[in-house]
Amino acid sequence: MSDEILTKPTATPASRKSAKVTHAIVRHGSVTVPIYPARAVTSAPHMITKQTHQITRPARGVSLVCPIMSDTHPLGVAVIAGKRKEIPDLVATCISVGESAQFIVENRLVSAMAVVGEKFKNNEIFVPEMLIAARAMKEALKILEPMLVEAGVRPEFNAVIGTVEGDLHDIGKNLVAMMWKGANIDVIDLGVNVPPAKFVEAIRENNARLVGLSALLTTTMPAMRETVKAIRDAGLSPKIMIGGAPITIEYASEIGADGYAADAGSAVDAAMALLKS
Repeated sequence: MSDEILTKPTATPASRKSAKVTHAIVRHGSVTVPIYPARAVTSAPHMITKQTHQITRPARGVSLVCPIMSDTHPLGVAVIAGKRKEIPDLVATCISVGESAQFIVENRLVSAMAVVGEKFKNNEIFVPEMLIAARAMKEALKILEPMLVEAGVRPEFNAVIGTVEGDLHDIGKNLVAMMWKGANIDVIDLGVNVPPAKFVEAIRENNARLVGLSALLTTTMPAMRETVKAIRDAGLSPKIMIGGAPITIEYASEIGADGYAADAGSAVDAAMALLKS
């Protein structure tokens, strides 16, 4: 996705005072999806054309095309279908014809998981199918990661993710973590019931560019606010993205988070938008 998509709109001094809403890609039945740039509110929505993921900003007339769908390579098809047992042979075949581990990740796995995310957003598949596809992707990564390390190849971005203190739910968090890995983001998963200090420590130790905070319970939403505050008070400046059943874009703005996504499929688009802003 081009950085141009994320150029902040011109804001008046008055709007700057109250502008805190960030990137958010929200799942809707229509193809009109509001995406709010970091730290700025704009009333003009971006328009996303489902077939090509063509994104236009009406106010500026900018048009960028990021083809997503259409993965017909056997490895990609197997990942999308969750055929984990077929993955080792297909990866071996890719390697035998001269494809590097990096090429396979970037051109086979990432594109396949982009299809999975798009299908999930369009209600063509649901959580079980997404989990099965993610496990197939992990089977491929298990083979390729030692080769990537040997070649000195690392993902361009890294992220820390966890469910906030007091909350033991992890299905949504795990889905997002797997989708981020499928987008070639190095993910450090802190698990559940994570206190703010542990997030701060992990961000500092890994120099994380992105942080994902998850909560399923309304009673643990205040822990998100405390975690965001702890991260900022520590002088750290990763992009902070939040999500979970009770979370809204308004709450993300209220607590000073940089991003929000309504589901795991949208979480990749929102994360990449934040990371490239």
